[in-house]
Amino acid sequence: MTISHHLDDATLMSFAAGTLPAALAVVAASHIAACPLCRTALVHAERIGAALMDDLPPATITGASPPMPDGSRRAVPPHAPAAGPPQPANSVPPPLARLIGNGLDAIRWRPLAIGVWHHRIALDRGGAGDLRLLKLAPGRGVPEHGHNGMELTLVLRGSYHDAIGTFCAGDVADLDDAVEHQPISDAAQGCVCVVASEKPARFRGWLPRILAPFHGL
Repeated sequence: MTISHHLDDATLMSFAAGTLPAALAVVAASHIAACPLCRTALVHAERIGAALMDDLPPATITGASPPMPDGSRRAVPPHAPAAGPPQPANSVPPPLARLIGNGLDAIRWRPLAIGVWHHRIALDRGGAGDLRLLKLAPGRGVPEHGHNGMELTLVLRGSYHDAIGTFCAGDVADLDDAVEHQPISDAAQGCVCVVASEKPARFRGWLPRILAPFHGL
């Protein structure tokens, strides 16, 4: 598996600090499990965080530790996933497999639009954000939209393209509220991905805007 799109440094720092919302943390951990480059970058981020803590005055770090916000890392490992044998291109990364099982073929998909299906993934109680699988038939797309916060999309099968580039299995799109795009799946393979969003998306067309609340988007 050749990975071309990676997590942003700020996202890695937030993941290392345990401050990513739970949905985003699952996708970040799933990408890290498959990406040696981001695994190494996470180790560096954790070292930076530890060094910053060491520089704090003793009075600042004494007493009870604050609770982990949003249950952000309950469903993911507390540190970088250990390096192991390369994962097959269509496998489910362990952090995600813990929530959905090992097989995408057994997922009960719900129709979202023509040629588009989704499956919402339950988070631990108190987990913040929205996490779902998205399946696009060959050549199908998601309506053009922007974001009201962070969105992480990890490709599990096939590929898609948008104005940002082409995303294949293992690639992650790390987007913020400044980005608007319209992902279109590969014309031959289609695409299956896992999408985590901090807040509901901003759809441009009137019909997607009307239908989005009924699907929890």
